[in-house]
Amino acid sequence: MTDQTPSRPAPPLPYALGFAGGGLARHAERRSEAAALAARPDATGLVMWRGRPLVTGPADAPGLAWRPMSAQLPGAGDGTRIYLGDNGDGPLFALDISDWSPDGALAADPGPGRAGEDQPAPPDLAGPDPDARFTDLRALTSRLDPFDAEVAATAKEVLEWHRTHGFCAACGAASELADGGWQRRCPACGRAHFPRTDPVVIMLVTRGNQLLLGRSPGWPEGFYSLLAGFMEPGETVEAAVRREVAEETGVACGAVRLLNSQPWPFPASLMIGCIAQATSTAITLDPAELDDALWVSREELLAIFAGTHPTITAPRHGAIAGHLMHLWLADRLD
Repeated sequence: MTDQTPSRPAPPLPYALGFAGGGLARHAERRSEAAALAARPDATGLVMWRGRPLVTGPADAPGLAWRPMSAQLPGAGDGTRIYLGDNGDGPLFALDISDWSPDGALAADPGPGRAGEDQPAPPDLAGPDPDARFTDLRALTSRLDPFDAEVAATAKEVLEWHRTHGFCAACGAASELADGGWQRRCPACGRAHFPRTDPVVIMLVTRGNQLLLGRSPGWPEGFYSLLAGFMEPGETVEAAVRREVAEETGVACGAVRLLNSQPWPFPASLMIGCIAQATSTAITLDPAELDDALWVSREELLAIFAGTHPTITAPRHGAIAGHLMHLWLADRLD
């Protein structure tokens, strides 16, 4: 089987935003033509298995492994094809084969949409490519180039939404995939449903030379990050930032400014990066939200990034928290 890998831009720099700004031309106006587009000889598909994209190449610089839409895929059922857009070389689709079960996979695998180890591709899908494998997308956050990362995140989010939203929220009847995979329609009541994205605020809370970090229950030893939380209905971004910081740490915030954003497909969040000026420094923890919170100086944060801090580890590459901290250190927030 031929590997029809589309051309890609250069890989991201350290602490660049994963899953953001890949330049995918989504062509929403062509989603109603998905069946005809899939039949074109230049149409290719990204095969997804239980939330993991098919990749190839070395572990430190993998790329998505595209397959022709004409290929016979193991475990592919009806209603698993999503039109993603076009990269200039032809139409791009996401294909779900989560029903495929390699020997021993069901016992060892936690299921669709969750983390897991690499799974070698089946021979009829791998073809002559011995490196073809399904890899946990979280592990690929900083390794994929921007285009591949945006495509993989989009595929995971939309396919996971279909997996968990198979019934109409209005009447309970089984719904059907529509509009190239970007809707579900109910044949009983006619209601249309659309993929959900959950907005999350994540904030650099600063006071002079100090930055507020927190640690959630269950995180790895030594791992701290920026405070974050889901927005609530009827709430502005600025109000959500102030509320979350006050609820989790008791710290009050004044001015809030939006900086940037990042899709985060675990399962379907939009991280909204902000900077907030603290007007108090005393910390009162909510133990249901955080195990610990503390203020660190720029000098301490430099040591964290350098890996020389005695107790706190460096943030993960590709996530918006590390990106924002890096910008604050470099004084590049404007």
